[in-house]
Amino acid sequence: MPKQIITRKAADNAYFHRDFHIALNYAIDYLQRKFGADAVREYLAQFAGAWYAPLKTTLAEKGLSAVKAHYENIYALEGAEFDMQISGDELVIHLHASPAVRHIKANGHAVSPLFYETVAAVNQEICRDTPFACELLDYHSETGGYRLRFFRRAK
Repeated sequence: MPKQIITRKAADNAYFHRDFHIALNYAIDYLQRKFGADAVREYLAQFAGAWYAPLKTTLAEKGLSAVKAHYENIYALEGAEFDMQISGDELVIHLHASPAVRHIKANGHAVSPLFYETVAAVNQEICRDTPFACELLDYHSETGGYRLRFFRRAK
């Protein structure tokens, strides 16, 4: 029988990175204990600035529809319950419960008190140097659910 070669790329696999959130949760705890809350925010901003650079560019070029499409895609992949309202220069996202927080807890880990910064600091960085800003309106530490508002900055 001839040798058969199968070529696969990571992109061929189903999206699945839940254990990343456990590792990130521990990184947040470590940074907070060793260096304080500002170090957590700085770390997340640095990560977000690099990882989400393409989204930042699209946000600046196309507006809030870029963020809406991004979150619709991520939440669909994660099986999250959510709703969004977009009108004019404002997008409000309501995540009912975070799949990441659910996974962290289901695997017996305590969720860092600063885990909410994965929403606040990351999305503020996504908006940095764009015409838009972001604010975390509400966060439920038990479920990781939140309400997040993106809006056009005042000129």
